[in-house]
Amino acid sequence: MEAKKNPKANLESFSKIFMLLGLVLALIISYAAIEMKSKEAETTAQAEDSKQLNNEEDIPETEQKIEENKPENLPPPPPVIEDIKVVEDNKKIEEVVVESTETNEKQAVVIHDIQEVEEEEDVVEDVPFNIIEDVPVYPGCKGDKEALKKCFSEKVKDFITSKFNTDLTNEVGLEPGKYKINVGFKVDKTGNITNIQARAPHKRLEAEAVRVTGLLPKLSPGKQRGRAVAVPYNLPITFLVE
Repeated sequence: MEAKKNPKANLESFSKIFMLLGLVLALIISYAAIEMKSKEAETTAQAEDSKQLNNEEDIPETEQKIEENKPENLPPPPPVIEDIKVVEDNKKIEEVVVESTETNEKQAVVIHDIQEVEEEEDVVEDVPFNIIEDVPVYPGCKGDKEALKKCFSEKVKDFITSKFNTDLTNEVGLEPGKYKINVGFKVDKTGNITNIQARAPHKRLEAEAVRVTGLLPKLSPGKQRGRAVAVPYNLPITFLVE
């Protein structure tokens, strides 16, 4: 009997052939791909080299001129000092010791020659009668500030009118009517009456007013801030000629 061929055995032999063919085909394709990439890389490199050469050719060449320093513009050389004299310094230098003025807790501070300085008193000028703190006091007047002011004015007016020579009004030939005599004086720091002045319709009347005012008694001086001051005062006297 003849042996029959197994179709499966034939297929196995062909599969090995096909596998070998596939490997060869894959190698060919890989080689072709590598060749193509290498050619593209060479082409790109050549293009870049040509571009770089073109850029280098476009740069223009410049010439730099170096100016040489001309010897005419250089400054003249400094003068040469030939004779140098040595001077001997024979002066003696005295050392000055500066003592420290700082002190510490252990050192005692001694103060010499302490002199008292007297403060100058404020010079107070004349203070008017209506604003002085303590008014001059006429002998016999008592009370507070307002009462002393009122008493002073009344006493001075009564004294001058009582001592005034009224016959002078007829002697100087004044016409009938009302007249005024302004008398001004100053009560000084000791209480005396000074600087007497008068204004009247006639010179004889003025002189009489000055005389009578000078007869005022000594007063207690006015005081400002506790100090005696001079106080000016004005007194108008009205009289009637019939």
